[in-house]
Amino acid sequence: MEKLTAELEFDIRFSEVDSMNVVWHGSYPLYFEDAREAFGRKYGLGYMFICDSGYYAPLVDLEFHYRKPIVYGMRPHIQITYYPTDSAKIIFDYVIRDTASGNLIATGRSIQVFMDKQYQLVLYNPPFYELWKQKWLSK
Repeated sequence: MEKLTAELEFDIRFSEVDSMNVVWHGSYPLYFEDAREAFGRKYGLGYMFICDSGYYAPLVDLEFHYRKPIVYGMRPHIQITYYPTDSAKIIFDYVIRDTASGNLIATGRSIQVFMDKQYQLVLYNPPFYELWKQKWLSK
């Protein structure tokens, strides 16, 4: 099976750095979110698709491993990779690199679960997600 990935480059805004010119650690969840949205656009698994299918997909776990700082003026590259599982979860791995040097900046992982519109945890793969997995994971 081919890995499902999406990639994007992004600019560092001045508002994201501290007095040392280093990106504040609280900006990384936003970069991961941008990557999830890019993945959703590419593979048809966007937040509105999930919502329109009758579910929510909240984050329940988010981890980061920092290797090098991002400083103002860098143009990092983020790659998001879908991690297949039989569980009723959406798992992504992330890698952020400096586009100029190729140096590893950070890695991470996120886990989302499914809730119905009454905010109840769904312990099975929703039908729309099963169809999505059949479409993309059987290639």
